[in-house]
Amino acid sequence: MADRKAELERKKAKLAQMREEKKRKEDRKKKEDTEQATKQSGKTAVHTDADELLKDLGIPLSASSSASAGSSPQKATDKVESVQSSAARSSPRVSKKLQMTQVTQTNIPPRELVTYTKETQTPHETAERDGHIVLDHGNELLEGPRIASPRYGSPHSIGSNHRFGYPHLEWDDEFGLHDDDADSVDVPVSTPPSHLHKMPQVEMVQPHATPEDQVKKEEPVVREISEEEKQQVMMSEDFKRFFERTSRVMERAITEQDKGIFIDYVGASKDAESNGQPGERLKISRDFFDERWSKHRNVTCLDWSTQFPELLVASYGTNEESPHEPDGVALVWNAKFKTTTPEYIFHCQSAVMSTCFAKFHPNLIIGGTYSGQIVLWDNRSNRRTPVQRTPLSSASHTHPVYCVNVVGTQNAHNLISVSTDGKMCSWSLDIFSQPQDSMELQEKHAKSVAVTSFSFLSGDVNNFVGGSEDCSVFTACRHGSKAGIGEIYEGHQGPITGIDCHTTVGQIDFSSYFLTSSMDWTIKLWSIKEQKPLYSFEDNNDYVLDVKWSPVHPAVFASTDCMGRLDLWNLNNDTEVPTASLHVDPNVALNKCKWHSNGHLIAAGDDQGRIYMCDVGESIANPRLDEWSKFAYTLQEIRTNMAENEDTSADPIR
Repeated sequence: MADRKAELERKKAKLAQMREEKKRKEDRKKKEDTEQATKQSGKTAVHTDADELLKDLGIPLSASSSASAGSSPQKATDKVESVQSSAARSSPRVSKKLQMTQVTQTNIPPRELVTYTKETQTPHETAERDGHIVLDHGNELLEGPRIASPRYGSPHSIGSNHRFGYPHLEWDDEFGLHDDDADSVDVPVSTPPSHLHKMPQVEMVQPHATPEDQVKKEEPVVREISEEEKQQVMMSEDFKRFFERTSRVMERAITEQDKGIFIDYVGASKDAESNGQPGERLKISRDFFDERWSKHRNVTCLDWSTQFPELLVASYGTNEESPHEPDGVALVWNAKFKTTTPEYIFHCQSAVMSTCFAKFHPNLIIGGTYSGQIVLWDNRSNRRTPVQRTPLSSASHTHPVYCVNVVGTQNAHNLISVSTDGKMCSWSLDIFSQPQDSMELQEKHAKSVAVTSFSFLSGDVNNFVGGSEDCSVFTACRHGSKAGIGEIYEGHQGPITGIDCHTTVGQIDFSSYFLTSSMDWTIKLWSIKEQKPLYSFEDNNDYVLDVKWSPVHPAVFASTDCMGRLDLWNLNNDTEVPTASLHVDPNVALNKCKWHSNGHLIAAGDDQGRIYMCDVGESIANPRLDEWSKFAYTLQEIRTNMAENEDTSADPIR
């Protein structure tokens, strides 16, 4: 059964194949018949066209030729040729009559120019010069003359052998022949019509602009301001603050190769380090002088900032040669940068006799004037004049103030001032309308003391020592049952010009010792426990105008005199002569000196308005560990020698 079924299936498949082959043959035959019929009809159309051509020429067609139109192609062709030849021999050609007709002129305007930009990934730059176009094609510059063309994109050019003048700009199908080009008119190259346009310019393809880029490209319209508006801007506080700040930064940038030119002493509370360089002994590293503000003015006081150690404030007296300038000037100099102008300039109506930085307010500068007023400047303000000042009344000072100092702590501090009439006042830096406390410094006989200098003991805000114009030295107390002048020390023969207490902290406490300078050409060493001076330094030959202890070395101090000499004394080495001396100028007097807190730099001001920055050698400035014990031994020797001298003077026979 299985074989039977398989045989039936094979027969059915073979039968289906035969039917399919038969169907394909029938379709092929039908297709061939259709093609042959199409060819036959085409031949008939050719004959029909030939008959119409003969008819137009005036040759009549015979009936036989018409009837035999459906004969074979060869016979029909022979028939036509025979008829044409016979007609040419027998029938004459009919002549045409000619007549005049009116010619109509039509002005066809040029085709509208369509400019296109071919976008490519590589932009091409073009440049036109002297009638030529130079194109940047890849990395090659191609140059060609400008060729007049009837129309952009037309394949025709002037002459029969030319194509478009820039073959590197062609593409395959650009110059294909179109039917609408048949009416193109050739124009001579020598005289191009004015209506013909130039060749298309190939421009750089710009990248696609996003909305954000378009917003960026829109530049604001800058309006020119008027002169009145300019003056308003220049007089505004913001502009003044900006101009002063940027001018200081630019001056530092010009004179320094330092990354710290952007230090802001107004808004910053960053500790800055001094840039002093030690020398072998004592030498001048630089000086500070301003042609307008310090010339012909004597330096009356110096003080270093504790918040910014590179800043030095100096007060100046009156310039007699410039009566129109302010009488009092205070300049803030920067020892870190090599700038030649002051960091800040302040002035007032009276000569400034003393000045200091407010210890716990780095932006405030205090000045004591010859008129008796206490003035306060603020470097955060654009004003050069004081922001506060005390009144000229009996409640405050009415005589020159040579002594100002801020004492106390961060949370409790006061400004202490003393004038030459013996009046001492205590002020709050917030209120200058009246002093918080005042006291008259008088001797036992109710005589007022004309104080010229004072100094508080180390770590003490209540007890201080002072010097006066009447050659006396005294101790005084601000508060308590013993408030006022305590002890008076006699020893100088001239007015006291400077006084300074020992403040160097070390292994041994020397806070009871202090130094004084005087117009009697001497410097004296004192102890508050002794009524007489311990020692007198007599190496100077003129007025000694100031004296200051070193802030780091227990046995070193500096002094200045009227001969322009700056002396450094080291009592552990020698008490007879200075360890180092520097003659600045014999024609000037060094009025004041002030040590830097690091002990390696000292500033000295003269009577011509110039301040000298002097480097102190490490051998003098840096103390060794045994310097305190050596100084104690030196003081003991001084006391012993003093006792021997007293005994000798008391008993001359011995």
